[in-house]
This record gives sequence, C-alpha cells and structure tokens, in this order.
Amino acid sequence: MVTTTMRHHPALLLLLESFLLVFTTCSVPGSEFRLEGDYFMGGLFDIHYVSESLHFKRPEAIDCSSQPFSLSSYQRFQLMRFAVEQINNSTNLLPNVSLGYEIFDQCSDIHSFSGILNLISVSGLIQPWGEPNKYQSKLNKVIAVVGPFSSTDTLTVAPLLMMDLIPVVSYGAASSVLSKKASFPSFLRTVLPNQGIICAIFKLIQHFNWRWVAFLYSNNDYGIDGLELFQNRIEDTEICLAFIKGLRYDTNYFLTFREIDALRIKVIIVFAPKVMAETLIESAIQLNISNKVWIAGDTWSLSKKLSKMEGIRNIGTVLGLSQTVMNIPGFREFIYSTKSQPLCESAEENMFCNQVCNCSSLSAEDVTSIESSFSFPVYSAVYATAHALHNVLQCGVVKCNRNITAHPHLVLAELKKSNFTLLNQSIQFDENGDPKFGSYAVVFWNQSGYAEEVGFYKFHPSAYFNISNSKIKWFTGGEVPISRCSPDCPGGYKKKQDGIHKCCFKCEICPNGTYVNSTEDPFTCINCKETEWSEDGSTSCNLRVVEYVPFTDTGATVIMFMTWVLVGLTVAVAVLFAINHNTPVVRSAGGPMCFLILGCLSLCSLSVFFYFGTPTVAFCVLRSLPFLLFYTVCLACFVVRSFQIVCIFKIAAKIPNLHSLWMKYHGQWLIITAAFVIQGLLLLIGYSCGPPRPYNETLWYPEKIILGCDSNLKATLSSVVLPLLMCSLCFIFSYMGKDLPKNYNEAKAITFCLLLLIFTWIVFATVYMLYRGKYIQILNALAVLSSLYSFLLWYFLPKCYIIIFQPHKNTQQYFQGLIQSYTKTISQ
Repeated sequence: MVTTTMRHHPALLLLLESFLLVFTTCSVPGSEFRLEGDYFMGGLFDIHYVSESLHFKRPEAIDCSSQPFSLSSYQRFQLMRFAVEQINNSTNLLPNVSLGYEIFDQCSDIHSFSGILNLISVSGLIQPWGEPNKYQSKLNKVIAVVGPFSSTDTLTVAPLLMMDLIPVVSYGAASSVLSKKASFPSFLRTVLPNQGIICAIFKLIQHFNWRWVAFLYSNNDYGIDGLELFQNRIEDTEICLAFIKGLRYDTNYFLTFREIDALRIKVIIVFAPKVMAETLIESAIQLNISNKVWIAGDTWSLSKKLSKMEGIRNIGTVLGLSQTVMNIPGFREFIYSTKSQPLCESAEENMFCNQVCNCSSLSAEDVTSIESSFSFPVYSAVYATAHALHNVLQCGVVKCNRNITAHPHLVLAELKKSNFTLLNQSIQFDENGDPKFGSYAVVFWNQSGYAEEVGFYKFHPSAYFNISNSKIKWFTGGEVPISRCSPDCPGGYKKKQDGIHKCCFKCEICPNGTYVNSTEDPFTCINCKETEWSEDGSTSCNLRVVEYVPFTDTGATVIMFMTWVLVGLTVAVAVLFAINHNTPVVRSAGGPMCFLILGCLSLCSLSVFFYFGTPTVAFCVLRSLPFLLFYTVCLACFVVRSFQIVCIFKIAAKIPNLHSLWMKYHGQWLIITAAFVIQGLLLLIGYSCGPPRPYNETLWYPEKIILGCDSNLKATLSSVVLPLLMCSLCFIFSYMGKDLPKNYNEAKAITFCLLLLIFTWIVFATVYMLYRGKYIQILNALAVLSSLYSFLLWYFLPKCYIIIFQPHKNTQQYFQGLIQSYTKTISQ
C-alpha cells in the first residue's frame, strides 16, 4: 500500500508506475537472490554502489549491476543466504517449516525502489490506503526485511514498510533518528546506533587528552547524525571541534587538508562510509599529509585495502573503532561450497531487476578474505527473525503450528521480545529497537598492516572503556601526539578565551585572594572565602591565622596592671583630698568637683579591659561608651574649672554681675549636668542606630584575620564632637589663665594635660593609619589609659605633693599673699 497523499502527486505516481512496469518486464529471480520457502524474508544489500550523482530525464529504476561492485556487501549478502540455509537445516528452530528469501541489490537510495515495491506488493499490485481491500484473502509474502545497510537507504525505504508494520531489521543503519518509534514503529537493528560509536570516539579522545580535533563526515544522514551527536557529546567539555567538513565524492581534499594544517590540528575523525574514507585516505597519501592521528569509524576501521596500502605509514597513526568481529562457524565452508556450484548469472531462470551480482570472477578466497566487521549483525538479524517466527507459530520440538497466520505485526511483536543466545551473545532489543548486545574494539593499524586490537568499549551491562597504551606505536616515536590550540596554562593562571573556540586562550595570573581550579573552571579566578587567603598564582586557598589580643598577652597584662594602678591612685588621691578638703590647695583644685573628676577617671578606666579577648557586641560597645561618657564629664569639669579661674582673676573685675550670677545659680553644676545628659543622649541615639559590632579585618594582611570592632562613623560622630568641643573650650580658658600666680595656677596644669591628651591621640591616629595588626588594640587601650593618666599625674599629683611635702604652701595666708601680689602687678 502507499499513502493517500500519493494520489495528489502525479510525479510520484508516475515513478511508482514505472517501477511496476519494470516488474512486468523483469523475469523470475535467480538462484542466489531467491529461495522458495513456506515463509519469506526480504533482503536488501548494496552489492553495488552509486559512486556519483545520477541524473535521469524520466523516473526509472537504476541497473545496479552497471555500478561499482562492493565485495564486503557481497559477503554480507552471502551471509544471509548462509544463515537461512543453516536455520532450514536446524532441527530445533522452525521444525517442519522452511524459510525462504527474496534479496535485492539496493545500490541507490533514490533509484532502487523496484525491490521494495516488489516486497510490499501482493500479486504484483499495491493497494493504496483508503480503498476497499480487494485482496483480503492474500497477504504480503514477506514476514520481515533484513537491511538495508546504510542509514540513508533505510530512511528512504523504511516508511514504505512501516505502513503495514513489516519488521525491518537493519544490520548497518546506525542513525539515531531511527530510534524514534513514533516515526519508525517496526524498525529494529542489530548494529549499535551512532550514539555508541560517538561515545567510544569521545572516550578515546578524552583518554589521550586531545582537545583540538577535526571532524570529517559524509554529507548524508549517517554522517550528519554522527556530527550532531559528537557536537552534543563534547558540549561543556574541554574538547573543541576546530574544523568540520561534509565530504562528497567531488570534495577538493587539497583545500581541506590545507585548512587543517593551517589550524594546527593533529587529530582527524573520519565518520564516513568505507568507499568515501578510502578516497580520503588515498588523497592524504598523494598529498603527503603526515603527522596526524586518524580516528576511523566502524565502517572502515578494518579496511584491509587501506591498512596495507603503500604509503599508509606516512600519514601518521591510524586508530579505529569497530564492532567486535565474530567468526561465524561454517560460513567459510558455505562459501567454498557455493563457489563450486554454477553461479547465479549462469542459471537458466530469469531474474528480477537488481538481482544480478556480476560475481562470476570471484573466488571463495576473495569472499572470505575481506574484512567482516558487520557479519554478526547480519547473522543475528536473520536469526532474530527466525526466532520471532518460531514463537509466532508456537513451534515445539518436533513441529510448528502452520495453521497460525504469521502476520508481519505478530512477528514484530515477538522480535521486540527477543531473548536468545547466539554464538555466546545474548540477543535482546531495548524499547527503541536498538540492540542490548555488542561492544566496540579499539584497533591500531600496526606496521604489518593489520588492525591490532588495543582496547575495547563495552556497553552492557554497564559502560566500560579500556585501552593498552603500550601497544600503540605513535608516529612521534614514543610520546602521545598533542593536539591543542593553546598550551595549558601554568598552575595559578586562568584561561582567557581568545577567539570563538574555548580551546584557544591566553593565560592570566590569578591575583592574591583568588585561586583557579583547573579541573572545575579553568576560566575563572575564584575568590577565597573570608577565612582564607592566597598569594598571586594560587591553585588553592590557605586558612587565615585568626589574631586578637587575649587577656593573657603580655601587653594586655601590663596595661591592665597600669589600669589598676590608676584606679588605686585615684582612690588614694580622693582619700587624701577628703582628709584635706578644707585646705586652700583642695579648694583651688576644685573642691567637691575633684571627687567627681576622680570618680569619672576611675569609671573611664573600665573601657581599657574590653580591648582584650574575643570581640563581642557587648565588648565593642563597652570599649567606647564608658570612656566617651565619663571623660566628657571630666572635660566639662575642667572647662568649668578653667572658666572659674579666668572669671575670678580677669573677668570678675570687669563684669562683676557675671560672677555673681555664676555663683548664684551654680553655673558650674549646670554645665556639667548638661554635658553629661547631652552626651548620654547622643550615645544612646548613636548606638541604637548603629552600635559597634565585631569586625574581621582581612584587607591589610591577606594571611591573617584581625578580630576587632567596626564602629559606624555616622552613629558615633556626634558623641565624639562633644568631647572635642569641651576640649577646645577648656584649652581656650586654660590658656587665658596661663599668667596667673604660680601656686594658684591650675590653668597651666590643665593646659599641659590637654596638650598631652591631644598629642596622645594624634600619635594613635597616625599609627592607626599605618598599622592594623592585632596590637592596634593594645595601642588603643594605651591611648585611653594615657588620657586618664595625663590628668591624674599632671593635675592632681602636684597638689598631693604640696599637701604632703610642702604644707606651708597649703595655708590661707600663703594663698592670700599670692593673690595680693598678683593684684598689685596687674593694677600697675
């Protein structure tokens, strides 16, 4: 039958009519192409092949016998005949049933339809779809078709056989498209699909670390499918397809090889039929192409013609992949027996078109000496069909049920369930009709001209690749040839793609703090984690050393000891001042205000203890809060005290009301209280918005992590401004009183203390800008402690000295004398 759409295409109908016309003119088949039997198998073999495009003025079938002869295809043709004869002689398979065949020479994919139309016809007629079945009592004579060999031939003829679900069991069609059951429901094959050999080629390339390869393919369904599979397989790998070329019989190989040499490609994959591969290799020898690694597909990897050709050693090293070659027992004897009988051309019977082999000159040695890489696929295809028919006919040990009608779709169903052993191979098909058996051998064309097996790639039950490197003799004389666009980058260098191919790149060193992992992503410098570091050009990161000042550190111990000394001294001074609170020295120092200053100095010292140990949020807050709050109060006290001194000696005489108001409303305590409250509010608001937090300093020292505290500048700026303002006012007032009486001049002492304070923090700020190591915390604590000691040592201790060692200066008369002397001086 043909599809209903054919009725709308006159040209196609004319073609079919011409083919059917051939049937009426062609006679009875010859003995080699036809065997009578109870059930018929169809056979399609490209005994001849069309080597160039043919053009006809009208649709007509080609005479295949006029085309070049293929000895390897003829061997496969004879293998089918042998398998059928062997099955017919078997007592276990198809007992009391004879198996026949009808074989045609499929030399062209578009001009060899005569055999196909003969196979699907009933009594020489083909019933179109949609018309009443006039021949319901007559069935298609074939139960299955073995072949064709090529993917293109199969894709062309298979749709005609799919319509009636006639099983098509191909022994050579490897295109992955044929695995789609929606398009090819009755197609099966005994040869591994292209996915298998492409995977094997990929494993071979990957094994030898070749990354810069050329892919030459036949410009047909087989080659194009192989190219697409290979491109998909190498995606996201380090292998680059540097050059692609679809081969035709008229390809200019001189230009092809010139481009390959220009790209410095050393590895060439040839995925093409045997005839086309032979033309390619012969051209390479003639053009003196050398120093290449050739990877042969399974169609020509065992070619004895090429492996023994003169000059083949000069082109480089040839590796190939072939399906495992199995010796078929009894086939050699069958060929010798066949060749001893009269040949097909001399038979008295007439023959159909494309059932002429022109093989009269062939000897048995010619047939058996040719490579047999597809022998087992043919053999197993015939046996699979026979086993399926055996199951359909419910055959037992003695006989089969011949009352059962063996429809092709029943045979197809049994074929899909095939599960038998043939020559120690378990014959099974998967859901796509692809074989669950078979493997690839890796072969090397040695110096003797033989394809020596050096490895294998098995698929079932699991994938396993193995190769013996020592058996391969490279054209380099020893080392595996290198095929790369760019040499590998040294360790610690990333690749920067140069051009469209990722295999072509420049090398750039990874900066410190980054590293490159060549196995995962050689194109990226990966940043180290915050807890790690690396030098320039690193391939990994090192853990940083975590540093901080523990409480047990020598520097920390000394500073904490000095802090306790400060607290002890403030307590001692407070006790001494309390005992002598009515003396002029204590009153001139500030009287009750002295105790507030001493208390604040002690409270400020609490900050020192929180600069050591592992920083926490609480530690970071307490490093600054006590010091900023209570030191502001101290500065406010000294501002007030400086103002009072200036006011008494210089302003009171000129502005008497100012002094009286200051005394009446206790101006000094108002100022101190206001400073305390304002600073407390500023600290509360600032720390609520952005409190200091633990911070890991990683920028200054790449190999270290310095634990510290990070202060929010905006949040703490306002709380620092007030102490600076107080310090400025204090300095102004104290400087104004620098010429007061010597023993009464607290202003000079305050000025000196402020200068020490300013100098301390300038030094610390300078060091902080240049150094951020762990000992910056000790320097910070030391700056705080120095700020406290400056007032204690240079303001309070001189007064303590007078109280203890110069009591005669701590009298009312002595102070009044100094004041009177100063008053006379300024009045003059």
